[in-house]
Amino acid sequence: MGAKKVNFTQINYFSFKLFLLTPIELSDRLKLNTLPVHQQLEKALIAKMRSISSADQYVKLLQFFYSYFSALEDQINNHITIDMLPDYFIRRKTKNMIEDIKNFEGVIPEKAPAEKLPDITNHLQAFGALYVIEGSTLGGKVISKMMESKLYFNNKKGLTFFNGYGNDTETMWQSFKYALNKQSLNQTDDNEIINTANLTFTKFNRWLNEKYTIYNGC
Repeated sequence: MGAKKVNFTQINYFSFKLFLLTPIELSDRLKLNTLPVHQQLEKALIAKMRSISSADQYVKLLQFFYSYFSALEDQINNHITIDMLPDYFIRRKTKNMIEDIKNFEGVIPEKAPAEKLPDITNHLQAFGALYVIEGSTLGGKVISKMMESKLYFNNKKGLTFFNGYGNDTETMWQSFKYALNKQSLNQTDDNEIINTANLTFTKFNRWLNEKYTIYNGC
């Protein structure tokens, strides 16, 4: 008896149907729908980081991140509870940024004014903004290595913010996505979270264009 021929066209058809019937998680939709503005911001930031050649310039980078992320966290704090995200309090980045800036005897800058931030008036918008902050931890290891290749850090002091959660970074990201995916009850909720994430990326990029040259002094 000859071997039965496999109909790959039929397999591909059913695989495609299965893909269409599989619900797409909110976190996946967020990644897809924020990709253009995310990549635009990432490209601009990497270009700035590559130009860093001194501790003073590195401090100014930290001051820039602090000015925006700290102001953003203040808004997020009003709308996310431990019932929604049990480990939220250990996810705050402001303390780490302050620690790193002070390690280099830098000055803590003023926070970005409210009009430079996305509107955050409920927990859906808060999760959209937090998606941007938490997502930044994934690239933190790359940034840490980049900075270590350029500057000297005594026992990694001054890299707390960019090191994120260390070896637990991927685990923390997955647990955040799990909590995020539970927040949306319908398409309208999805759209509100996605729109806020897009605005957060966009306004952070504008803040970069407006303020980083001042902080970086070049």
